[in-house]
Amino acid sequence: MIISMCKVICITNRLLCGNDFLTQLRKIAAAKPDSIILREKDLSESDYISLSEKVLPICQEYAVPFTMHFYYRAALRLGVSRIHLPLFVLRKMTHEQKLSFSVIGVSCHSTAEAQEAQQLGASYITAGHIFPTDCKAGTAGRGTDFLHEVKKSVTISVYAIGGISAENASKTISAGADGVCMMSGFMKSGEPSALISALKEAMTRHG
Repeated sequence: MIISMCKVICITNRLLCGNDFLTQLRKIAAAKPDSIILREKDLSESDYISLSEKVLPICQEYAVPFTMHFYYRAALRLGVSRIHLPLFVLRKMTHEQKLSFSVIGVSCHSTAEAQEAQQLGASYITAGHIFPTDCKAGTAGRGTDFLHEVKKSVTISVYAIGGISAENASKTISAGADGVCMMSGFMKSGEPSALISALKEAMTRHG
């Protein structure tokens, strides 16, 4: 693995923002993460489309790859070629629908799910949750051994998710991850640029 290529992906949750979501998103986009996944699970499809139409131009302005979540038909209507899905949604898609996307990410929680996602055409997977996280309070993280087993089971890229920080990001790279995903850290960060630098420095130094 080329450590310098390890990626940092921002996953959104506007409910975690301490300030205006679009203002925070602009700060994140200016910091140049490797992708922004608009994951707003509480929104209806119409409301999600409305928000996507505001987020997309921000990502375009800063040349940050924009990835929509769950509503793949909406992504097709908006001309967005990157989508991130739960596995059960990918199972429902036709071959032709999959071909409309340049990148398909899938959330996985076992080696079996990772292998199925790859077989169904996933470009990458997120594996987690690796460390304890407030988003899944009271649930133990699956750990880096789990991450290592998932990585060994597929040939596509694997990104660690769940409780990621600059202090533990290096452990995910040592376990084989191709990069990390972060939600609350980005949503609450006053300096997203410094956060990305810290994550990438940690992954480079200790990977």
